[in-house]
Amino acid sequence: MKGLRCFAPLVWLLWGVPFAQAADEMKAFPAAEAGMVRYVLELPRQDDESDFRIELIVGQTVEVDAQNRYFFAGRIEQETIPGWGFPRYVVSRLGPMAGTLMAIDPNLPKVKRFVTLGGERRLMRYNSRLPVVVYAPEGVEVRYRVWSVVSETRGMEKG
Repeated sequence: MKGLRCFAPLVWLLWGVPFAQAADEMKAFPAAEAGMVRYVLELPRQDDESDFRIELIVGQTVEVDAQNRYFFAGRIEQETIPGWGFPRYVVSRLGPMAGTLMAIDPNLPKVKRFVTLGGERRLMRYNSRLPVVVYAPEGVEVRYRVWSVVSETRGMEKG
């Protein structure tokens, strides 16, 4: 019984403290407002996190024709949470949808496709110590991609 009393604090240190810290970190990120959804991404630790970037991909799965290219208007805005200094990302609205205007046979079947925000890729620093938190309207999907560098460098030719 005495050994069990010594074991309990060790279990708390190994299991309880990380969960408590994660819960404390999420206090900085309030619940989503009505009509919005909060997405949370916990990144695994990397040896050299400066070699990685995260790309946020925001969009919606819709039925469109297979030949034209489509995109949504909108943007991902970074905000700093007052009193905490942590970044959060907000998509206030998605749309309208636009696309190329290639003439296609109107009798062709529609396909389901994930249509994303138009414009430049949204790359951000990789930081496993903080969650990546995105607030987006209901019905909007938030995906991500991890980018990494190749350790090999190449020389350029003189011009």
